[in-house]
Amino acid sequence: MSVVCQVIEPEGALPAALVERLDAAAARSASSGRADETLLDELGQVGLFGIAVPAAYGGFGGDATLVNHVVSQVARVNPSAAIMLFQHYAVSARIVEWGDAAQRARLLPALAKGDLLAASGWSEPGVGAAKKRLNTTAVQLPDGSWRLNGAKSFTTSAGVAGLYLILARTSDSEDEPSSGYGSMGQTFFLVPADDEGLRPDQSLDLVGMRGSATGFVSLHDCVVGDEDRLGPLGEATRIIAGVRRTGATLGAVSLGIASALLDLAVAQVHRRPQPPDAATRFRLVDLATLVEATRAVIDRSGRRDAADPGLATLHSKLFASETAEQVGVEVARLLGSGGYVVTNRINRLMADARAVAHMGPTNDLCRELVSAAWLG
Repeated sequence: MSVVCQVIEPEGALPAALVERLDAAAARSASSGRADETLLDELGQVGLFGIAVPAAYGGFGGDATLVNHVVSQVARVNPSAAIMLFQHYAVSARIVEWGDAAQRARLLPALAKGDLLAASGWSEPGVGAAKKRLNTTAVQLPDGSWRLNGAKSFTTSAGVAGLYLILARTSDSEDEPSSGYGSMGQTFFLVPADDEGLRPDQSLDLVGMRGSATGFVSLHDCVVGDEDRLGPLGEATRIIAGVRRTGATLGAVSLGIASALLDLAVAQVHRRPQPPDAATRFRLVDLATLVEATRAVIDRSGRRDAADPGLATLHSKLFASETAEQVGVEVARLLGSGGYVVTNRINRLMADARAVAHMGPTNDLCRELVSAAWLG
């Protein structure tokens, strides 16, 4: 049975051998601060890169429910690998939805096979979480191509990805207040990693997600053809708004982390010579209930059956990431001094849990977007 077929079975999980390699890679990355490219190659070879790509292009054609499930399973062992997969799925899905026939034929087979890892370059220094006033520009040249200049920060898979989805300003159109995220006059471009003007920088020394290759990407006169523009000119906000409605949620990463933290707590209690007292048992049950509630919220987001699927996705990201941090604090109390050593896995997981809160949309931006839907 293939890895993909195994993981999509009811209560399906990753094969034990792959779990071991994911865990070993997470430990190495925690020390080195670098992504494990050998692991990424293996994830591609076993078919996990193609989850969000239609079968017609060599992928599995999975929906948001499957994407969330796979991401949470990987995050339970290696959150850094999970966040890289999530970004890869997000770019793949944008090409499926907004790419023209030529773009889909050119890029999707490689994305499905794992020959090409995709990354998103949206964030910029000093711009803020809502990406309203971008400094990265794209200027159209007389031959129809585009010249991109600017810098992106906190880009997952920087220096590892083969394709970057870059958000750039193509005009000085007035902001659209109702957009909440992004603004009019912004456009997406698909920039290959081998473009001479694209320069990744992996100098960021992160506290968590240390194996995610999160860094900077600078663009120095990157020239791409108009065939590399994704979606309508100046209307990136339409694409961004649609992302939330897909049901795929970063909360799936947090669900995996919270599940792993709960596993640590249960294992620690089993190792104790005396049976747990009622207070300890009840604390574990409360944590397990939080994890199950998170799973339900993530599942609802993936089903896209809420009155407003976009709001359901925002709620899921916010609730799951806050829950993962809360579970981490409670598990740390249960572990006591035994968890307060660098080598204990709880410290990696808690740092990874905190990282998700900062990822787009950040938790406070989630709150802003949800409240705007209610209050205007």
